Order: sequence, then structure tokens, then C-alpha cells
Amino acid sequence: MSSIVLPFITTMVSNNIDTLVRLALEEDFGSGDVTSQYFVPETLTAKAILTPRKTGILSGVQVAAQVFRTVDPSLNVEVHLHDGDAVAPGAIVMIIEGKARSILGAERTALNFIQHLSGIATLTRQYVKRIAHTHARLLDTRKTTPGYRLLEKAAVTHGGGVNHRLGLYDRAMVKDNHLMTDGNLEHLQRCIDRLRLDRPQVEIQLEADRLEQVADFLKLNGVDHILLDNMPPDIMRQAVALRGDRPAPLFEASGGVNLDTIGSIAETGVDFISVGCITHSAPALDLGLDFTVQQH
Repeated sequence: MSSIVLPFITTMVSNNIDTLVRLALEEDFGSGDVTSQYFVPETLTAKAILTPRKTGILSGVQVAAQVFRTVDPSLNVEVHLHDGDAVAPGAIVMIIEGKARSILGAERTALNFIQHLSGIATLTRQYVKRIAHTHARLLDTRKTTPGYRLLEKAAVTHGGGVNHRLGLYDRAMVKDNHLMTDGNLEHLQRCIDRLRLDRPQVEIQLEADRLEQVADFLKLNGVDHILLDNMPPDIMRQAVALRGDRPAPLFEASGGVNLDTIGSIAETGVDFISVGCITHSAPALDLGLDFTVQQH
């Protein structure tokens, strides 16, 4: 299972943050912050407290801190709470002190990052709680904002979810569209064997939308996961039973999953449940900056 905490992924996330922060600031500043230049005295200093307006789970704290430090390295940025922490209104996430112009210039970009990512972590936690009484684990998908995938998948882990494949390169997911030319079992087995030989580290997953497909896929060697696509819970339960006592392949459920249905899906015995909306439709968590002008 792909994990955001692997060393090379950690490096990728760090590089991704650098790139996204730079692009976001270039997009926002353009030729300069004309409001602050003309209406905020250059020597004015301020203290700003980053605090949530609603309850939720934090993600993107370090990204927001980097935005402030990138805009003005002289700013004093104190981080009090961290990714994965549960917060409520009044909590102090971060305190920023220094030039008022710099804080104001960084404010919106920093909030855009932390509100969006904390929204993902918060929604993820809601789904995780609905299946806590089962052994099933919540998965994300590749339905992410272009360029933001690593940060959004990190936010899923902060909410208690598990990362699915990071991209097209770290797991083969064979769907109906991949079987347009030849979907018979002999052909599938040859493809699996060739991939196993060439790239043994890559996991293999087959998508099934009928119970008969599941039975056929269980006859193959080298399959790590079977995706049960848009199956009703009673059919999922039968599919899981077909595996018997074997530890593999693992079963993943997808399609028709929401906060009302995920509990009954998890109770079928599936190992994972993938939910696209936790990344592509999570509402932002409301956080804001409370300013205090410092007099000298």
C-alpha cells in the first residue's frame, strides 16, 4: 500500500510544497500588493493569530507557515498545533509577528492552503469514524486537484485515511477499458506474469462489477487486490466469502459510497473502501487570522 511517509515520498512532498508556494505567491502578488503599499505604513508591525472558526482536523500547517516565511523571512512564525490535530474555535494554530505588510500579503495564500487541506482531513475523519467498528480502511483516489495530489493525499492520512496508489506508476489497476482487446483469463494471466517479471514491486488490482468476474479473478495467480465496483452490499459479502481463508487478494469497494452507506459497506468484510469525494469535494475548514497592530 502506498504511504505518504516513505522517505522518497517525504522528499517529493517537500519539493511539491516549494513549487506550489512559489507559484501561488507569484499568482497572487503579480507586480506587487498595491493595497498594502498605499494604505499600510511600511514601518507598521502586527501580531496575527491563526485560529479555526469551526471544529475540524488540521492539515497544511507547515505549508501555511512556509508561505509566511517565504514572503518575509524576518517574520517570527510560531507553530502551536500540527497536522492531524483536532481543533475547535479559539484554538491557537500559529502566531505570526512582524511587518504588517508582509503578514497581509501572505494571509490569503496561507489560508487557501490550510483551509483546503484541513477540509480534506476533516471530511476524511468523518468517514473513518463511520467504519471504526470494522476492519475496513478508508482509501483516497486519484481524483485530486492537479498539482496538489501529494498534499491532498497527505491530508487524507492526517484525517486517518490510507493512501491508494499515488499515480499510474505504482499500481496496475486493470478496468474494463483496459480489457477492450482481450479479457480472457489466459490473456490476463500472461499480462500479470509479464508485469511481475519486469516490475515485481508494482501491485496488481483487477476491477470486477459482477460476482462471476470475482470468481474468475480468484483463479489467477499474482493478483494483489480486487476492486468491487458499484456492487450492492449483499453481493460484496458473497464476493468476500469466495476468498475463503486466503489472505489475498484484498478486496476494495468503490462506487455509491457516502457517509450514509459506508458503514454497511464496511460490514460486508471488505478490506478497503475508496472514496473520491474526500479529495475532490471536501469543503474548506474555516480558519482565519486575528490581527493586532503593535504600537512602538
